[in-house]
This record gives sequence, structure tokens and C-alpha cells, in this order.
Amino acid sequence: MNKALAETHVKKNSFKQKSSWSISKNNYSPVDWSNFKDKDFLTISQFSSSELLFLIEKALEFKNMQKSGKLMPYLKNKVLGMIFEKSSTRTRLSFEIAMKQLGGDAIFMSSKDLQIGRGESVHDTAKVMSRYVDGVMIRAYSHEMVAEFAEHASIPVINGLTDLHHPAQIMADLLTILEHKGRLKGLKISYIGDGNNNVCHSLIEGSAKLGIHLTISCPPGYEPNKVVLQSMKHVAKTNGSLIEVVNNPVDGVKDADVVVTDVWTSMGQEEETEKRLKIFSSYQVNDQLLENAKNDYLFMHCLPAHRGEEVTASVIDGKHSVVFDEAENRLHAQKAILVALMGTDL
Repeated sequence: MNKALAETHVKKNSFKQKSSWSISKNNYSPVDWSNFKDKDFLTISQFSSSELLFLIEKALEFKNMQKSGKLMPYLKNKVLGMIFEKSSTRTRLSFEIAMKQLGGDAIFMSSKDLQIGRGESVHDTAKVMSRYVDGVMIRAYSHEMVAEFAEHASIPVINGLTDLHHPAQIMADLLTILEHKGRLKGLKISYIGDGNNNVCHSLIEGSAKLGIHLTISCPPGYEPNKVVLQSMKHVAKTNGSLIEVVNNPVDGVKDADVVVTDVWTSMGQEEETEKRLKIFSSYQVNDQLLENAKNDYLFMHCLPAHRGEEVTASVIDGKHSVVFDEAENRLHAQKAILVALMGTDL
């Protein structure tokens, strides 16, 4: 990767992007755009370590091309259909703007806009949309629905969030960490909160694939999905990762390079709000807890945040917080995913 393309702006706080990074410099298998031909983007686990790093590297290139005014129309005349069962700020904006900045277009559809909301089958909807658009991004409650859509579609399908996984978010998170830390392998990430959470599940997969040590601190009964956790154990061992689950957040955050949290009550769990506030009260990310992390730790949150619940204002607005870099990087990570799946003549 051209060193000039690896340089980016310096934040107002003390963090700066580390030196340029590339797959070739880090002894990973060579990858090119052809690796992604005829693929969907449903989970992190479906891609190799080298493929994930390739996408992160390309996202960084696209970010710097945009800032230098050199972004090319890689998706000219391409159209992305976007189906939203859940409301969104970052997912909708990042995918729609990414398509437009790359020369394509995007069409927003809520489930109320489609006949699928009135009983048309996922099978038929996937077949019809495959005749109209070049790719589909779906933000849905059920992961099974997105997987079924992908099974019947003849165009790429992207998971914009489900109850089980949030891979597009984790690609942005990994890009953000790489920018600020200069590496991924060997870092320790501490995830604090609800372990049975889509962000946590995708973070488990990304950490296992890329040699990151991940400690998940959660209350008993709120551990990650057993299938996700078990399926990544061998992968983690192969790549030199350590994935562990603990109940004590102080133990979890000890010597962490990166601290991650998410809301305690996700969309669709609103009836459990009061119960969860009590159960998770000792898992708040605050200044006292973070005294156990490394001095140069990063704080991350996918947003939206409930200030005063899972994180205090002093942390999310503090000098260690990179949440708005993380939010911006959704745009650039999305570009890499879209070009990989929908681009031609690259």
C-alpha cells in the first residue's frame, strides 16, 4: 500500500495513526478482489484472516483517497437495495453515502414498503430483487431471515445487523483499532456488558481470526451464544488468540489495550429494560473501572450510547474515546465491502 495513502488526519486528542501497514509486510497470504466474487457478507467467520485484513487495508485506502479528493467511481451505475426492519442512523447513512460517493445509488426500503411485510415470502422477495438491483443490504431482527434471503438471491447480500451478528460494525472497529494502535495481532480487547449480543459475537469472530486476545465480562446468564463461542475456539487457537469469558469486569479490563461496550438493552428487548438496568449496573464503563486498563487504552462503542448506563459521559467524551472515529469508519469499511462484492473490472 502506498505510504501516502496510509496517512490520515490527526485527532484533536492525543491519538495519532501509527505507521503504514499492509498485508504484504505482515506475512499474510496474498489476496485480491477476486477472492470475494460471488460471495455474501453475512458473518466475519466466513472469511479468512487474509481476506479480512485485505478489506481493512482497502477501507483505509478508500478513506485516504476520499480525503485527498481521489476517490474513483468504482460502483458506477450499480444500485444497492437496502431493507430495514430496524431503525438506523449509522448503518443507513454509511451504506447510502458509500454507494453515492463510489458512483452508484442506494434505495431505502422499510419492511412496510415491501410486500414481505404483508406476507410475501423471503424466497420470492429475494428472487424479485435480484432482477432489479446489484446487491442487497439487510438490517433485520432475525439472522435466519437474512441467511434465507442470501440463499435464494442471485446477487450479493450484506448483513447490516441481525440479532446474532453485526459484521459491518466490526470491520469498522478493526479499522479504527489498526489506525490508532498500528497493529491488531496480540492486542487485548475487553468487552464489557451483554455477552449474548450481536456486536460481541462478531467481535469474537474477528478476534479469533486475527490473533486478538478478547476477554468478555458479563453477568452470569448473559454469556455469548454457545455455538458462536465453541465454533471459534479452534480458530482462535490456530491464530494465537485467547477468547475468555469472566464475570468480574475488573478482571476483564485488566491491562486492556481496547475497551468495548454496547447498550444493555438492544432493540427488541425493551420489555426487559428495568430488569437489565439492575443486572448490569456493576458493568458500567467508568473512570474507576478503566484505571485497570493500560494507560493508552482506547474506548469504543458502536453507538447509540445510553450515557449514564453502560458508559459515563466522562469516558465517552474523554481523551481515550474514539467512538466518533469508529462511527466515521463505518463509511469507509462499507466501501470496501461494497466494492469487494459488487465491483467489476477492478
